[in-house]
Amino acid sequence: MLKRLQSVQNCAARLINLSRKYEHVTPLLISLHWIPVQERIKFKILIITFKVLHGQAPPYIFNLLEPYCPARTLCSSNRNLLYKPVFNLKTYGGRSFSIAAPTLWNILPTTIKNSSSLDSFKRRLKTLLFNKAFFS
Repeated sequence: MLKRLQSVQNCAARLINLSRKYEHVTPLLISLHWIPVQERIKFKILIITFKVLHGQAPPYIFNLLEPYCPARTLCSSNRNLLYKPVFNLKTYGGRSFSIAAPTLWNILPTTIKNSSSLDSFKRRLKTLLFNKAFFS
């Protein structure tokens, strides 16, 4: 399904820029400052996670995430991490929000996690994902 969605995004970029069918789409996506579909999914998951941690999400989502609290004092105690539950099914388990959100959140840089507002978080996160998708 991701290939199809990416194809639609590529066609939209070509349509907006009035380019030909067989031209490379990467420069078009960069000029529009659009991130690929796979990165867009990560972006949305992390936005919902940020909202949950700052009390801006619907109440039914709060129970899906819990902060990481080690039994003893560790260096990671103050890194604003989330507990990642153990799952058995590789195909569906890793896709659930309660698994995907902590996995993505824990690998974010601390400067992005500690953003003061949702707007600054979105801006920093999109820049990170954009740079990761196109420049690394």
